[in-house]
Amino acid sequence: MVRLLGYAPAIVVQWGETNVSLRRSANRVGTGILVALGVATAPPAAAQITFGSPADPPRIAIGGGAFDVLPDRVRPGNGATGLALGEYRFGDVLWILAPFVGAFGTGKGAFYGYGGFGFDINFSERFVVTPSTAVGYFTHGTGIDLGSNCEFRSGAEFDYRFDNLSRLGVGMYHISNASIGKHDPGAEFVTLVLTMPFR
Repeated sequence: MVRLLGYAPAIVVQWGETNVSLRRSANRVGTGILVALGVATAPPAAAQITFGSPADPPRIAIGGGAFDVLPDRVRPGNGATGLALGEYRFGDVLWILAPFVGAFGTGKGAFYGYGGFGFDINFSERFVVTPSTAVGYFTHGTGIDLGSNCEFRSGAEFDYRFDNLSRLGVGMYHISNASIGKHDPGAEFVTLVLTMPFR
């Protein structure tokens, strides 16, 4: 059943006796999209903040970091573990939006294959913040069970851009199933990422 409340839909998924409401998740996503569009369409400030990086080519990203950095101690399999990732970033192909595909694996055997989009906020020629969102397939291995194979990732990467258009940065992300699973503990992860132009 789908009901419209304000600007965001509330979806109730029924499994036998259990009703799971996605209203909060839909409201958060809607609010995030409105904020992002507001920021993207606002006139640049005196510091010359710009949006999108149309001159940057597609890039390959490789990195590592830590998964489940804020563990919930009551859940089995929780606790920080290593993470390795790879992504292909297409560049700005939809206005300022840059699609990407990627995958990561953890030291506890978790795997996440995903696709999504982000956009660059350039604070100068060198410093770039890239908010992004993605959805994909997750298996937990011996690590924390996130409650569903379908998981959503949101967060941002904070980069330094070099003369050759390579970037080095830190990413901070949250991953959860938006309450479509039996439970939704969510997890946070932090990455150190090098992106290199792919010409």
